[in-house]
Amino acid sequence: MTDFANEPEHAAVASAAMAGADGELPKFRSLRSDVWRQFRRHKGAMAGVVVLTIIILACFLGPILLPFDTKSPDVVNANQTAGWPHIWGTDNLGRDAFARALIGGRISLLVGFVAMAVSIVLGALIGVLSGYFRRIDGALMRLTDLFLSLPLLPLLLVVIVLFRDPVQQKLGDGLGIFVLMVLIIGGTSWMQTARIVRGEVLTIKEQEFIMASRSIGTRSRRIIVQNILPNVMSPVIVSASLGIAVAILTESAVSFLGLGFPLELPTWGRLLNEAKDRIALNIWLVAGPGLLLSATVMSVNLIGDGLRDALDPQLRSKG
Repeated sequence: MTDFANEPEHAAVASAAMAGADGELPKFRSLRSDVWRQFRRHKGAMAGVVVLTIIILACFLGPILLPFDTKSPDVVNANQTAGWPHIWGTDNLGRDAFARALIGGRISLLVGFVAMAVSIVLGALIGVLSGYFRRIDGALMRLTDLFLSLPLLPLLLVVIVLFRDPVQQKLGDGLGIFVLMVLIIGGTSWMQTARIVRGEVLTIKEQEFIMASRSIGTRSRRIIVQNILPNVMSPVIVSASLGIAVAILTESAVSFLGLGFPLELPTWGRLLNEAKDRIALNIWLVAGPGLLLSATVMSVNLIGDGLRDALDPQLRSKG
């Protein structure tokens, strides 16, 4: 029989065992607080957040605050070297190189974030469907392998050459090439996400809570939305952070080859293409956009590394 008279004593002993060295019970920590605490400990990731925040604010606020007209040519001040007030000099039309680099960052960053969103949605959708429904797994994985075997950059160039003019005629020069670039980059960079999500779904769908949901007749769509997707968000978030860097680099490569945005809409790749023949006159015409591009890609990769470590359950348990 249970000795009910000693229950208070047993409860006190259990509480003392759970208490820490200072006699206080440990506080409950949520998953979000654990992830944030582990992410803050990653010095590289925090440095990446600071650098990326500075670049984003500079690109979207800098051209508004700087007293330079980047649209109208100023032939009198053309081809100036770095100095004051033009800290990176001017281009062959007299426009401030620093202000144009910040404007170019707006477009490059928007392409990176939107293209990443497209690729993550496609990759997560195909990965979940492939991992959950075995009857279409083979077909979707063969489609993924097909896209992985395609050479990305030549494919981008061919599609842009074939469809750029019709799309621009319907949507305009700027919006048309933006939509085309986002769809092409996002539509050809979802494969890694799909494979990662598929592997996670194959593991999760065999767990007891998923089998219990099936046993009571829960629909597959509800299981996927309420149970599967929340449990595969960790690798999706990491893949999204790294996909931004890939999208920015891809857009810059296409623009550098002269097939990206029109001349009146500078991007970092377009600015590098314009300045490559004048590097001897002013190295900052090339070094400036190159530094912004490199710093953005490096900071995004550092943030991705920090998120990967923070979302790792083993590393969080050690913290």
